[in-house]
Amino acid sequence: MKISLLLFVLVSAAAQSQTSLSGTVTDLKGEPIPGANVSIRGAYDGASSDALGVFRFTTEEAGSHILLVTFVGYTNHEQPVVLDGSNITLTIALREEINQLEAVTISAGSFTAGDEKRRTILKAIDIATTAGATADIAGALNTLPGTTKVGESGRLFVRGGDGNETRTFIDGMVVLDAYGPAAPNTPSRGRFLPFMFKGTSFSTGGYSAEYGQALSSALVLSSKDKAEYNQTDIGFLSVGGDVAHTQVWDKASASGKVQYTNINPYFNFINQRVDWKTAPNSVETSAAFRQETGQNGLLKFYGNFNRSHLAMYNHDIVQPELKSLIDLTNTYGYGNATYSQSLGGTWAVRGGLSYNHNRNQVAIDQVPFDEQENGVHGKVVLENSFSNRVDFRVGGETIIRDYTASTLLAGSSAPVALSFQERISASFVEAEMYASKYFVSKVGLRAEHNSLNGQVGVDPRLSLAFKPGKVGQYSFAYGIFRQSPANKFLRVDPVLNPEKAEHFILNYQVVTPNKTFRVETYYKRYSSLVKYFNNDPSQLRNDGHGYAKGVELFWRDNGTLRNVDYWVSYSYLDTERDYLNFPYAAVPAFASSHNFSLVYKHFVTAIKSQLGFTYSFASGRPYFNPNSSGFNSDRTPTYQDLSANISYLPKNWLIIHFSCTNILGRDNIFGYRYASAPGSDGTYARVPIRQPANHFIFLGVFITISKNKSVNQLPNL
Repeated sequence: MKISLLLFVLVSAAAQSQTSLSGTVTDLKGEPIPGANVSIRGAYDGASSDALGVFRFTTEEAGSHILLVTFVGYTNHEQPVVLDGSNITLTIALREEINQLEAVTISAGSFTAGDEKRRTILKAIDIATTAGATADIAGALNTLPGTTKVGESGRLFVRGGDGNETRTFIDGMVVLDAYGPAAPNTPSRGRFLPFMFKGTSFSTGGYSAEYGQALSSALVLSSKDKAEYNQTDIGFLSVGGDVAHTQVWDKASASGKVQYTNINPYFNFINQRVDWKTAPNSVETSAAFRQETGQNGLLKFYGNFNRSHLAMYNHDIVQPELKSLIDLTNTYGYGNATYSQSLGGTWAVRGGLSYNHNRNQVAIDQVPFDEQENGVHGKVVLENSFSNRVDFRVGGETIIRDYTASTLLAGSSAPVALSFQERISASFVEAEMYASKYFVSKVGLRAEHNSLNGQVGVDPRLSLAFKPGKVGQYSFAYGIFRQSPANKFLRVDPVLNPEKAEHFILNYQVVTPNKTFRVETYYKRYSSLVKYFNNDPSQLRNDGHGYAKGVELFWRDNGTLRNVDYWVSYSYLDTERDYLNFPYAAVPAFASSHNFSLVYKHFVTAIKSQLGFTYSFASGRPYFNPNSSGFNSDRTPTYQDLSANISYLPKNWLIIHFSCTNILGRDNIFGYRYASAPGSDGTYARVPIRQPANHFIFLGVFITISKNKSVNQLPNL
């Protein structure tokens, strides 16, 4: 009897010490989550939620404990509980975990490649193998929506913006002049080759508060990190040759390259419409050094030096036998040093220092014009990822530009000099916040002070993105952007105010591993543009204004057809400006309403070759015809170009590359030059502005010497 009573007491005590836990597990919207694991941390007691998100279990643990709830795709939930033998009922809401590869991303106005958080749009090899681009970054980006084909310039004209409204940055450091020199009405090329870079962000609007002094577009290039292999590269080109070497150590690498270009032998085979006295020729050297420091630190040095020369005759419109000699020598140097380092925990720092030097020595019929610009840019940025939901950055920078131009005026014996020194000091703060993997916002603010006019400007930047399904997403961007006027204006009036643009962008895109679809619309409002007072270029005001609006489409598919990659882009542009010497608001001469590109690439395994084709179309551009009554009311013929290339790999270390632009030989006309005075019949004579030649043909043989036999120069072409 006593034994039975003792067992009854023990069983009753054990029953009283058990705690019952029950409840439901849902997401933040209240939808049940089946299969969630619910347990006591450090114990074996727990259960899984059923189809309705309901869980129930008992435990003999007592006292203060942590209840742990986990489910794939959601952040672990921890909740303190006191296990005192009672019945505990809980309602637990799990927050989705942000997977950067699946989450919504900021995309309005931006094409990005190389950033692990985003899907790839264009990589270095895409740029290098796009037919018609001839390995020029701007040439390849001109096949994307938002750009306008301006064949006589070769620069990036974005959404109604002039060519100087796109700014280039390398590892966050500004490049003051990213294009090589060119003769009048002949296209220039970018100074930097695409294989230098692991990532390319081409923002046609709405870019980060970190980047300033870019009115329409920011081209942000991220250079490669430490090289992996020792190798020597030799190139034999139809326009010159180059040799490069890369040396790799345990935590460092160094690369150097020398290239000589001379177009004269090529011009002996291909007739030119330009009357060259000295065809373009140049010598270029570049060097890079990478050093890994600590666990996550990286120190980078990069330098580029180029000296080029050309001379041509410019013929009179009415009497072509009368000609003037234009002689141009350009000396260019650029160097930067950047450093990035984790500070422990969630903080990191990066920064750098860059130097720019550009000098143009021009003589027109032996009358000299010499202009020189030197610039220094310093920047420091602190970054913190407070969680997988919030990224924060704050930084400051200073850009100093020293510009001088001198020339001989008619009747003077001593040169007249015009100069200015500009210091722009800026600070910025920006936060990217994920409310869920379906909604993200980026809010930024940039403040700038300009020493020339004493102005302080504060510019907000905002980007939002919403992803209602698994693939499609909507994005919106807004921002105010400012840029100092071009040097040719500041040397006349250094206290001109910065030009401004206000961007509104809305897009929808669907991105899958092998396909990208994108449609985007935008509106840009220009203010404080430079305008001539009383039509006098020596009297400048910031009274100009304008707008640009349009719709753009982009489709890329590299998965439907085997070994085929292609993309299609279309842009519609409606823009007007009242600036410079415009008598009223009109479409500027560089703008065309419709631009279309089709890029096709096919790797043919049987012949170890990659074939490429690019077709480009642009509607007629406006120009001023003094024989007409309207201003910029006439239109050029449409621009059309079909280009092709082939890269043949007989051996992994040997590449033979051939390319030809405008293979159909279309005579594209970009505008007209008119005589300064009318003839006896009262009309102004004119000559068309054409391509220097209908075709540009390139042939190169590239050899790579390396222990790794699979390494070649295909990404460099």
